Amino acid sequence: MVTYLVTGGTGFLGRHVLPLLLDRDATAEVHVLVRPASTARLQTLVDGMPGGERVHPLIGDLTEPGLGIMTAPAADHVLHLGAIYDLTAGDEQATTNVDGTRSVIALARQLDATLHHVSSIAVAGDHPGRFTERDFDLGQSLPTAYHRTKFEAEKLVREARDLRRRIYRPSMVVGSSVTGEMDKIDGPYYLFPAIAALAKLPEALPVAVPRIGSVNLVPVDYVAAAIVELMAAPGRDGQTFHLVNPRPQPVREIYAALAKAADAPHPAAGLPGGLVRSFLTPTPHPALETGRKLALRGLGIPPALVENMTLPTVFASDATRDALRDTGIEVPDFASYSDKLWTYWIEHLDPDRARRSHPDGPLMGRHVVITGASSGIGRSSAIATALEGATVILLARRTEELRSVVAEIREAGGEAFGYPCDITDDAAVERAVEAILTEHDHVDMLVNNAGRSIRRSLYRSTDRLHDFERTMAVNYFGAVRLVLAFLPQMRERRFGHIVNISSAGVQFATPRFSAYIASKSALDGFTDVAASETLSDGITFTTIHMPLVKTPMITPTSHYNDGPSMSPERAAAMVVRALIERPKRIDVPVGTLGEFGQLFTPATKDRLMHQVYRMFPDSQAARGEVTTDAAPGPPRTEDQDGESAEKHPDGQSVREHNDNKPSVLGRAARQIGRLVPGAHW
Repeated sequence: MVTYLVTGGTGFLGRHVLPLLLDRDATAEVHVLVRPASTARLQTLVDGMPGGERVHPLIGDLTEPGLGIMTAPAADHVLHLGAIYDLTAGDEQATTNVDGTRSVIALARQLDATLHHVSSIAVAGDHPGRFTERDFDLGQSLPTAYHRTKFEAEKLVREARDLRRRIYRPSMVVGSSVTGEMDKIDGPYYLFPAIAALAKLPEALPVAVPRIGSVNLVPVDYVAAAIVELMAAPGRDGQTFHLVNPRPQPVREIYAALAKAADAPHPAAGLPGGLVRSFLTPTPHPALETGRKLALRGLGIPPALVENMTLPTVFASDATRDALRDTGIEVPDFASYSDKLWTYWIEHLDPDRARRSHPDGPLMGRHVVITGASSGIGRSSAIATALEGATVILLARRTEELRSVVAEIREAGGEAFGYPCDITDDAAVERAVEAILTEHDHVDMLVNNAGRSIRRSLYRSTDRLHDFERTMAVNYFGAVRLVLAFLPQMRERRFGHIVNISSAGVQFATPRFSAYIASKSALDGFTDVAASETLSDGITFTTIHMPLVKTPMITPTSHYNDGPSMSPERAAAMVVRALIERPKRIDVPVGTLGEFGQLFTPATKDRLMHQVYRMFPDSQAARGEVTTDAAPGPPRTEDQDGESAEKHPDGQSVREHNDNKPSVLGRAARQIGRLVPGAHW
């Protein structure tokens, strides 16, 4: 029986090595050094692995003295895979790469085991020309902290004269040639988004690729298979193995293979490398260097990557190929598996993959949160959005009504989930958001529909500051609270869309709605600023300036309204359009008319609105009088999901209305409105 002790066993390369160790010897026992927090990860990894019961966690840490191990198990081989593989990391990686290697050497000596140290071709630094498996310190410069720490770690192993050891130097490792699997964006993967952008152009369009040199790429399955085979090869102690492609690959060749996989334009010509080399290499001019780095970071490419992507070194691998002769283990041609790398990246690693629409529809499979969803526009929007294939996640305070909407959507074959929540309550929102993200993983879109509207003149509000506080609590702070709660995961996924329901009244500054209009105006201002900050992260906003909407709870004051009203279903269609098309705003003509008036004739607009104020006095409810002629309807109590005589049930900023034939003034306003273009109406 052979026993192995492995560091870095849960890492990308380790996940490919472990099953090969188990498969090579049916009696082999493997102890994997893991931090306490990673034991569950290791267990998940080995559960689906043949022979996984022979893998045992060894609690410890590469960065701790003595690896943090209380008692080390006996082992014939110590395979040191654990390290930080990151060109962009700084000197902090020395704790893992150098100090960790020093501790592993001490452990191998203690166990009298053969140390198998996985180094990197980075030890060659900027050495020009041929670099053999016997070469090490040739006076080369080490351009990054990664190069330096890998060099220092290998030097420690080489200087341990009384230690049986073998050293493995992989070149740049990419995903599996079989499955395409890769664990992170690294190396050439930083260039994949640019290729994806080019793929939107006609495939027949020729492109020119600069002649900037060659790279050396190997798939992870080759590296894992070679290491396991070379560990068992007799008589190889003291040797170093280059796990590299024997033939360096020109950048144009790499691009051609990936372009074919991505259906992007093919390379038809080469450009002199000097045209772009100044962009790829550091410059001594501070201003130019700052600009170069900012431009690269704007493209999402670490400067250290482009500075070290192409190699001045040619790595000989004679000893490695000799040792692997007749094993069938060899580096496959990049073009033979580039399609697998591309497909895996598209499906799992593309940072913008969440932005892609489902082929069956733009809302198909999207997770859409809608507040104030128990009635009115919220209810109608939830039903309409579910019909588009979205999974609707509904928030409202009224539990029974919320359950009814969820049941109605499910009976129609849609996906719906309800979460009772008061959006003015920090703790309630925190609980709801945590539950939503736990149960649904992410949220793609948010519709801030819940709201409160109060129709009361300013003179009757002088002793009612709470009118202003409660409208702000729902309409502004409630909406912002949810935006802030979902924003981090939207940023992580690089996609999100937020629809804020505002009011055409904001554009007109409708009299007697000072509390309501102020709260919605605040939300409009927040939205404009937020949209400018989140754009590059794929997070966008739509503001809907909703017109008058027909809802049952506004009937008690219907005789004070004189405008045409929109049905909740038509309003819901505007919400669905905002989710699908994601425009900056959706207005109606009458709202645009008010905005033009404020911009070009503000004094005239004030006089007009003053006449409206005088023509339509406060309702009996706003005056605090008991009414006996109010139309029957739901109780006139305040709710985020529905409005009383002073509020609207959809939580929308619409003035109260009736279904009667509009007056001459109403008809005239409507005719003028038809002449005014709205934004996206």
